[in-house]
Amino acid sequence: MSDHMSEKWQSALVAMICGSMILFFSLGIRHAFGLFLQPVTMSQGWGRETFAFAIALQNLIWGVSQPFTGMLSDRFGAKPVVVVGAILYGLGLWVMSLVADELIFIFGAGILIGLGLSGTTFPVIFGAISRLVAPEQRSLAMGITMSVASFGQFAMLPIALGLITGIDWQTALIFLSILALAMLPLAFGIRSASTPTSSVLENVSFTQALRDAFETRDFWLLSLGFFTCGFQVVFIAMHLPAFLADQGVGNGVSTSVLALIGLVNIAGTYYAGLWGGIYSKPMLLTMIYLGRAIVIGLFVLLPITNTSAYIFGALMGIFWLSTVPLTNGTVASIWGVKHMSMLGGIVFFAHQLGAFTGGWMGGWLYDRTGSYDTAWGVAIGLSLVAAMLNWPITEQSLAQRRAVK
Repeated sequence: MSDHMSEKWQSALVAMICGSMILFFSLGIRHAFGLFLQPVTMSQGWGRETFAFAIALQNLIWGVSQPFTGMLSDRFGAKPVVVVGAILYGLGLWVMSLVADELIFIFGAGILIGLGLSGTTFPVIFGAISRLVAPEQRSLAMGITMSVASFGQFAMLPIALGLITGIDWQTALIFLSILALAMLPLAFGIRSASTPTSSVLENVSFTQALRDAFETRDFWLLSLGFFTCGFQVVFIAMHLPAFLADQGVGNGVSTSVLALIGLVNIAGTYYAGLWGGIYSKPMLLTMIYLGRAIVIGLFVLLPITNTSAYIFGALMGIFWLSTVPLTNGTVASIWGVKHMSMLGGIVFFAHQLGAFTGGWMGGWLYDRTGSYDTAWGVAIGLSLVAAMLNWPITEQSLAQRRAVK
């Protein structure tokens, strides 16, 4: 192995390790927000819609800002973007911990953390890693990185619950804000690629990359399908603990179910990345969305018990974030990696529109109907729509498509 190849391989390995740990903290902390719904609203005397709106706004701000943070990452590298994102993330958690009025809570949870997430999650991390690894290894690299993030979702839940029950929710948020700052030193392990990993589409300008994406039917199908993922993930993560409590299932069980989702998804994201390098990614996405529809449908139609909740967590964990490496991998396969963080950020914006809808609608419907039944029904219907949208996507690069024409 030449010195250049050895250095490139080491840079990719370090970037994967540091990027994985950044996602571990960023997505792990976010996964625990649902545990704060009841203690925060009960201690402050707020309705569930207030908390739900704050988290929904967080996802909307995250989505709106993601194409711009992705563009900055493509232009200047991931390191400065992650540094700023980690600072905003930690500050937002600290603002959430203040016993203040609703607007201040919404500012911390919704705006500051939303901006922080846009700089510390997978569009930025995957874009950096994709430029450091060979095309045939990208899907697997994303799957491995995402599996570590899934472990973070598993690990952070018992930590957050222990702090909430053992001390109080304000102290728990302060502790999580300190953990968020651990992403700062990790940012320095993500180097920019000295040379592109592929010559395909690497000389495309920013405006041409946007034009190529917006004029391609598959870009819109992929984005609209990703809307469903955002809706389901945020709705379940935020409202499942309250839903299970309403059904007489204890808080400890709901925490274990969310942790189980993260634990099982370690394997789910790994194999999604692995199989995405072998089989059609759009076909795998279709199967995942169909699987989600079946799992959610059986869960809400059958009696809700401790056992059914655990089974739901295990099965949902297979599909939880398995869409992420496949969706981002499809972006890289079709439109290249030079502007991947920006294009992936636009696709992710659709995801976050779904996240906003799922988080806010869950609380809005509950406050008006006293039930989550309608929201569960919407989640099932969206799964079927997403499966149909991903099925016709063709995983061919623009160069291959133009050659055929």
